[in-house]
Amino acid sequence: MASNEQSSSDRFASVNDLLAEYVELEKELADPSIHSDAGKARRLGKRYAQLGPVIGGYRAWKNAEDDLAAGKELAEVDPDFASEISALELTATQAAENLEELLLPRDPNDDRDVILEIKAGAGGDESALFAGDLLRMYMRYAEKHGWKTEIIDATESDLGGYKDISMAVKTKGVAEPGKTPYARLKFEGGVHRVQRVPETESQGRIHTSAAGVLVLPEAEEVDVDINMNDLRIDVFRSSGPGGQSVNTTDSAVRITHVPTGIVVSCQNEKSQLQNKESALRILRARMLAAAQEEQDRIAMAERKSQVRTVDRSERIRTYNFPENRLSDHRVNFKANNLDAVLNGELDPVIDALLDADKAAKLSSTEH
Repeated sequence: MASNEQSSSDRFASVNDLLAEYVELEKELADPSIHSDAGKARRLGKRYAQLGPVIGGYRAWKNAEDDLAAGKELAEVDPDFASEISALELTATQAAENLEELLLPRDPNDDRDVILEIKAGAGGDESALFAGDLLRMYMRYAEKHGWKTEIIDATESDLGGYKDISMAVKTKGVAEPGKTPYARLKFEGGVHRVQRVPETESQGRIHTSAAGVLVLPEAEEVDVDINMNDLRIDVFRSSGPGGQSVNTTDSAVRITHVPTGIVVSCQNEKSQLQNKESALRILRARMLAAAQEEQDRIAMAERKSQVRTVDRSERIRTYNFPENRLSDHRVNFKANNLDAVLNGELDPVIDALLDADKAAKLSSTEH
């Protein structure tokens, strides 16, 4: 946190550049001609929305500082005003802390939609059924937030669950900063473990199985440059549960990005062209994620002090059905309302994860 001895004129001097950018964006967006280029207008609108909370926080802090300075001046003339100084100081301190949080480094993907991939893991059919439960949980969560969902590709299991499924989660219109699918769902990636009596268990024994969740920021074509000469595209017949063919034509598509070895298959659509477009969409998201993971790895290696934050690669959460309990192992979060969580009531655990991430960032800026 910044020193109290630091003058108010330079404490948040870095905001000056953001203020200038914000004013310039206001001018550009007020020009009717800008809206003839929908893509540019959308980018400017998104950046304007990003800066809004920071500028609002800065103005609130500046007003609080001005009120405090005026209060101190009045107190020197009239001692009756001295009793108000402590309240003005508290307001200024809280405004400064809020602004410091707003100025923390932002995840560059926080404004993006996501592609959510769920894959059955250890546990056979029970794991596939659990993957279906996770899918419904995220669909209900998306519905509560007014987001749109779209199944991109799915491979069903024999008992009605999913061996793997890919779903896009998208905002409607321009979302507030921090309210987009990626900003809210980015820490859902990892291994999710379930403990319950499977439908196939006749002895009533509790089994443990798992499913993996991958959260990818959805990439636009301008984000990832794919050379079509680097792709190997294979076509085959779609298959359903048990491997039986469900299509008489070679409509399913498998795309291999040769330089990276990333492989994507899609068979959900009836036409080869549609499956190819869906596969390319997932490929772009995976390539963007891979490139950013490499950047993060390099940045982490260059850090002088490592701050442990939410780790997406570990077993992250347990869903205990007999005890109706959800446990997130990264932040020691526990809730005894698993039924509500599976119905989309995910905000408490997601808020706990975001608070932990924010605390880690604040800690790193103080050292």
